[in-house]
Amino acid sequence: MPFRRNPVRAAAEHAYRLVVEQSRRPEFFAALGVPDTLDGRFEVICLHAFLYLHRLKAEGAAAAVLGQSFFDWMFADFDRSLREIGTGDLSVGRQVKRMAEAFYGRIRAYEDGLAEGDAALTAALARNLYGTAAASHEQLARVAAYLRREVMHLANQSAALLLAGTVTFASP
Repeated sequence: MPFRRNPVRAAAEHAYRLVVEQSRRPEFFAALGVPDTLDGRFEVICLHAFLYLHRLKAEGAAAAVLGQSFFDWMFADFDRSLREIGTGDLSVGRQVKRMAEAFYGRIRAYEDGLAEGDAALTAALARNLYGTAAASHEQLARVAAYLRREVMHLANQSAALLLAGTVTFASP
């Protein structure tokens, strides 16, 4: 019997690659002022991972397994990246655990921000996406508007494509 690739894992890997591709767009760093640092890049990936997972929730149980596989793939990549930049084996596990806790916090903050309004959303973005960097009111407003647009953009994407790992994002 020939080797068969797990379709859920393949979809998760594909979706993660598209999330990272969008997160690397220079507009986030040049025009929107997100710090072009390891932390800033982590935050932009978390923002787009949130968007994808937020959309998957609308698909119920069919998407739960994919969402978990996406999460696992993302954190395996973070683990690999930490090792590549020279983080010692003994501290990688702690770092990845902190990153996972941070990601869960971002999910809650962005969910709450979307539900509560622009003040809560821009506060969450200032605290997380920008971290210690000072973002202007305009930058925060633009990213908040982008986030809301992307929620709507993703809501209009085909469930079948999303479940196959094909997610498209608009220009920031």
